[in-house]
Amino acid sequence: MKGINIFLADGFEDVEAIATNDVLRRGGLDVNVISIYDEPFVTSSHGINVTADFILEDVELEADDTCATDLMIFPGGMPGTKNLAACEPLVDALKAHYAAGGTVAAICAAPGLVLSKLGPAALDGVEFTCFDGFEDHLTALGAIFTPKPAVRCGRIITGRSAGHAVSFGLEILGLVKPEKVEDVRKAMYLWTA
Repeated sequence: MKGINIFLADGFEDVEAIATNDVLRRGGLDVNVISIYDEPFVTSSHGINVTADFILEDVELEADDTCATDLMIFPGGMPGTKNLAACEPLVDALKAHYAAGGTVAAICAAPGLVLSKLGPAALDGVEFTCFDGFEDHLTALGAIFTPKPAVRCGRIITGRSAGHAVSFGLEILGLVKPEKVEDVRKAMYLWTA
């Protein structure tokens, strides 16, 4: 799947989706927000209604010409993460995207429930982070848990929780446009004195 795409399902974690999108757009990236439903309206886990740019059936899910700077991004939240993991066309696209050379990114519960769908061949030895209690899904497949705010290991990027959504977004930005990371950090007053 080409481009940078954030997938939303009802019950997504507000901060993880919106802050990630914000960081990436501040860095000059063209981000598509995609509803997994047949309408663009998605409700967050805290009852905020968001209008996605596209619906899943209207986007090209093919993996042709996919490269490492093409991303599929999955916010956490409940039951949003479960809804993403239960969407068969999305899971099929995830597997094809990763197999074709694309990068996948997930935060909070999504590494455990969504990225685990990639299976042991993709995850064995991969360092990752996630919300406490969801690590077993990946460690059972040979991945290595670390409680860092955000982790990039090859073509897999993971974030720990809503409180680390900006770090997660910066890790993604660092893959696609590393020259923009410090500019965004400074614009958000995140630099260290």
